Formats: sequence, C-alpha cells, structure tokens
Amino acid sequence: MTWLNLHPLTFLVFAPTVLGFLLMALPHALGKLARLLGFLGALAIFVLSLAWLLGHNPAAGGTVLAERTPWFTLVGLPVDYALAVDGLNLWLVLLTTFLVPLTMLGTWNSLKDRMGTFAALFLLLETGMLGALVAQDLFVFYLFWEAMLIPMYFMIGVWGGDERRYAANKFFLYTLSGSLLWLVALLYLANKAGGFNPALMAQAASALPFGVQGWLFIAFAVAFAIKVPLFPLHTWLPDAHVQAPTAGSVILAGVLLKLGGYGFIRFAIPMFPQAAMHYAKPIALLSVIAIVYGALVAMVQRDIKKLVAYSSVSHMGFVMLGLASMTVIGTQGAMLQMLNHGVSTGALFLLVGMLYDRAHTRMISDFGGVAVKMPIFTTFFMIVTLSSIGLPLTNGFVGEFWILNGTFLSGFTWGRLYAVLATSGVLLGAVYMLWMFMRVFWGPENKDEDSGTHHLHSDLNAREIAVMLPIVVLIVWMGVHPRTFVGASEAPVAALLQEIKAPAPRPFILAPAVREAAAPGESAGAHASEAPVSEAPAAHEVHR
Repeated sequence: MTWLNLHPLTFLVFAPTVLGFLLMALPHALGKLARLLGFLGALAIFVLSLAWLLGHNPAAGGTVLAERTPWFTLVGLPVDYALAVDGLNLWLVLLTTFLVPLTMLGTWNSLKDRMGTFAALFLLLETGMLGALVAQDLFVFYLFWEAMLIPMYFMIGVWGGDERRYAANKFFLYTLSGSLLWLVALLYLANKAGGFNPALMAQAASALPFGVQGWLFIAFAVAFAIKVPLFPLHTWLPDAHVQAPTAGSVILAGVLLKLGGYGFIRFAIPMFPQAAMHYAKPIALLSVIAIVYGALVAMVQRDIKKLVAYSSVSHMGFVMLGLASMTVIGTQGAMLQMLNHGVSTGALFLLVGMLYDRAHTRMISDFGGVAVKMPIFTTFFMIVTLSSIGLPLTNGFVGEFWILNGTFLSGFTWGRLYAVLATSGVLLGAVYMLWMFMRVFWGPENKDEDSGTHHLHSDLNAREIAVMLPIVVLIVWMGVHPRTFVGASEAPVAALLQEIKAPAPRPFILAPAVREAAAPGESAGAHASEAPVSEAPAAHEVHR
C-alpha cells in the first residue's frame, strides 16, 4: 500500500497492461473467463481512479498528483518519467477509466472469437490512452501516443468488418505519418532546449525566429489534427469507425479523438503561442468547414454507424473552433465538449452495436417501427440523440453554446462570422439525427423477412440497461451542472490564455433600439450599453 500511495499514477497507467498480459497467457478455451476478469479489472481501476483523482480535485482545493524521476538519456537528451494529473486532464482520465469497463460490459456478446485476446488488447489500449493523458515529458507522451496505435490496429484489422484490413492500414498510416513529422520537430526543439521538459522547450521555442516557430507549430498541429480529426485530414475516421467492432468504435470516439484536442491545449498552444495565434484563423476556418461538411455528409448516409461517424467530424470541429477562439469561455466549452462527445457519441455507438447484434444490419432502410418492438431501447436512443443535437438541459447544449459564445466574442476579426457559420452545424445536426431517428424508430415497418426489424425479438436486457443508465445520468448532470466538469480546468485555462497574451475579447454592445427597449430610463440605458460582456466569466457565471 505504501508503494501505491507513492506511485498511484504509475499503477493507474500500467495496471491494465499487467492484467492484459495475464489474460493473453490464458488458453483460448477460457475466453469467457478472460473477458470477465478483464471487465472486473477495468472496473476496479475505475473505482480506484475515482478515489484517487477526485480526492485531489484541483477545483476542490486538492493538490495535484504528480510523479517525476530521471529515466534515460536519448542522444544526450535527458528523458524524465514525469506523470501528473491537473485541471486540464483530470476529467479526461476519468472519462477513459469510466468508458473502458462500460464498453466491455456493453459489448459482452458482440464477439464470439478470441474474446480473451480482444479484452487484453483493450486493456493495453487503456494504458496507452492513460499514459498519454498524464505524461508531462514530451518524449514520454510521444511513446504512449504511438503505443495506442498497435492495439487499435489489431482490434480493427482482426475483429472488424469486411474491409477491416483497408481501414486498419489507413488508420495506421495516417496517424504514423503525422507522428513522424512531429517527431522530427520534437527532436529539433528538444536539442535546442536540452531536454523534453515542456516548460524548457517552450522557453527555447520563444527564442527561435518566428518562421521556425511556425514550422514547428505546424508539425505539432498536423499530428494532433489527424487524431482530432480536422478537415481535410479526417478521411480515415469514417472507415475506421464503420469497420471497427463496436468496442473499438466506442473507445475511438470516446477517448482517442480527444487526445488530439488535448495535445493542442497541453503542448502546441502553450509552446508556440505566437504561431498558434497566427494560425488561429486557418484552424478556425477548417473547423467551420468540418462542422458543416461533416453534418452535410452525415445527412446522406444510409448506414447508421457511418452517420454517427461523420457526426463525430462535425462535433470535433466545434472543439477545435473553441480552442482557436483563444477565449476562456470558448476554451472551456471545448474542454466540456470533448467530454460531452465522449459520453454521447460513445453511447450512440454502443446503442448501434446493440441494434446490430440483434438485426445484423445497420442500414436505415432495413428498419422502421423499432419503437414498437423495443420501447426501452428507443427511450435510451432518444435521450442520447437529443443530447447529441444539443437540446437544452443536456450536455451537448452547454458545450456548443459556450464555444459559439467564445468565438463570437473573440478578439479576432473573423470571430463573429465564423460563429454564425458554425451555428448552421447545430441546425444540420438536428436534421440528420432526427431524420434517422424518425425513419428507424417511427417509420413504417419493413415487412421484408430479411429486414432488420423482422429480426428484433427482444428489448434491452438488464446488463444493457445497467450500461446505459449511468450514461443518461451523466448526460443530464453535465447539462444541468456543467461546473462539476469544468471547475478544475477554469484556473489553468485562464492562466494559459493570459500567459500567451491572447487577444482581448470584443465587447458586445447593444444597439440603441435594443438598449431603449431593455432599459427605458436614460441612466440605466447608458449603463447597460457601456458594460461589455466580459470574455472571462467563470464557468459557473456563464451557466447562471
């Protein structure tokens, strides 16, 4: 216990790997036992993460968990084994440990072959994700970043659909190509800084000519943008989602995509603030394109899973738009939206998987009248759909509203135009999600004996209901009281934007006609017009 108290983050990161190797050592005949042990181990890790991390919640005045020790030397450059949990990664770590056991339980009967090996790879993937989230040395971060590729590659390539090898290779090559360019920039900057400590590397970067800073930022940004994925580097994602088994799709949408946005706010923006502000407009433009393009392409999909995959492109565009706004409320919205997307889109992939396990098809035209045969399933799907389109009092509304608000009030001249354009993505999101929901659940039943609806003979069982209930609770909780999930990041986000000298927000001044209608009294009207809407309200103030 003394060792655990001194090294809780090391245990949290590597316990899944140890368990995964133990599961691999079990005979294939014990696949069901391995699956059970994997789930129980992942559940225990989640419980421990709650106990340790919420006890050190920065928003509650707790200390930040951290571990640091010299590790090895790479071409004369010291690499530190440095891990930490702070306000920027606290809830992303908890999201990871929450989704892994939930996904294993929700896809219990999805796989019939080599279940123990799949569970082991899933746990190895958890180590990669957790390690990348808590790593505070950039080379250690890079190692975990690359380590995530291997288990996900095999999960798609071995247990995926008919075109699994193509999708797995595309996923691998896209991510690896961006990472190699990033590695070159990483080694160059580390050589200037004398190590891989982010603070030292940021100091070294500030002494470089602006042109060099720009190229280094681009190298970092491309690697992270591929993972997000940001348009036009997104084409690997729909293939990977559609071909991956349900568990792979859930964890890919729930956690892996978030590491791209996290890389921007943790490393790329703080290390190259001038370059980040210089390239904020093109990043914001690509984000708006991703929002609208992803929504438009989702509207014409016939496969439910592919529709949800393209919705991820659109929703993650909102995350990047919030980060590009360089405002506290926009960045906080991006942090919250990463969590929202992990919960809501992860739940959508789980539900689509449950439907596919029964019907053996995902084509929209194969369904109709599902609400009559599966009322419980329909209720859960409706709640998650409403959260995905941003209905007020659900998690999706708060994150998107803050992002649009922050972009509109941004100190950049393009802020208001891009906020208006991005709003169309919210409307289009409602169109494609509600259109799909209406056809699948309330449309006329497909009477064909080979149709999906014909094969639906049972509603959700107790296990599947147990999986969906905590997700629904989170959807409502995050929508009603978002400060729970952004309170920890409020101080570090404000400090980051102040340190990089982000442009001051533009005041929002009421037009004279609106002023007079709002406050007929002369003095009251004057006061109302002269009081700008500050960009830096705390999260709870915005919520109120």
